[in-house]
Amino acid sequence: MTALLRAERIGKAYGPTPALVDVDLTVRAGEVVAVMGPSGSGKSTLLHCLAGIVRPDTGTVRYDGRDLTALSDARRSALRRSEFGFVFQFGRLVPELSCAENVALPLRLNGRRRKPAEREALAWLERLEAADVGGKRPGEVSGGQAQRVAVARALVTAPRVVFADEPTGALDSLNGERVMQLLGDAARDTGAAVVLVTHEARVAAYADREVVVRDGRIRDLAPAR
Repeated sequence: MTALLRAERIGKAYGPTPALVDVDLTVRAGEVVAVMGPSGSGKSTLLHCLAGIVRPDTGTVRYDGRDLTALSDARRSALRRSEFGFVFQFGRLVPELSCAENVALPLRLNGRRRKPAEREALAWLERLEAADVGGKRPGEVSGGQAQRVAVARALVTAPRVVFADEPTGALDSLNGERVMQLLGDAARDTGAAVVLVTHEARVAAYADREVVVRDGRIRDLAPAR
C-alpha cells in the first residue's frame, strides 16, 4: 500500500513538558492504524499533528507528499474540510441542526447545494444503520445513534484520511463495537485510511496495525490481524 501520511521525527512540547519525542509513523492508504497508550502519553497530540491541527515543534508531517507543516493555516483548514474526516469521543454534533443536516454540513461548507447534500447525508445514515434518526436533533437520539451520525459526517465528503479520537469512549461495549465495525467497513470500502486513538484493546482489535505511545515515544506492534 502507498504511504499516504508520514510523520518524520516530529517533536512537540507544552512548556517544559515534552508531549512527543522524535516520532516516526507511516499510515498507508486504506489502512486502519490504532494509536494506543495511557492518558497523557501523547497519543492525542500525535493525532492533532498528523491532522494539521497542531504544528509540531520539530520534524515534518507529509500528506500525499505535501509537507503539512509548511502549509498556511488556510490551506490546512481546506484540507481538513475536504480530504480529512473527524470523529470525536462525544460526537460534537450541532444541537440546533437535525442529524441529517449535521451529516450534510461538511458538504454545505464545501459549496454543495442543500438538497443534494442532504440526499447524500441520508444515504450515509442508511449505510450506518441510522436512517431513522435523520429528522431528529442530536438531543433526541441515543449515544450510539449520535456516534453513527458523527461517523457519517466524517465520511460524507469521501475523505482520504479519517481521524478518530476515542470514538467509542462514551459508549457501552455493544454500541462501541458496532460503531467500530461500521467505521472500519465503510473506510475500507472507500479506501480511506483511519488513524484511531484509543486506550481500549477491544477497539484497537478492529485495526490492521497497532502502535503504542508512551512518554511521547512510539513503538510499532505486530499487525492486529
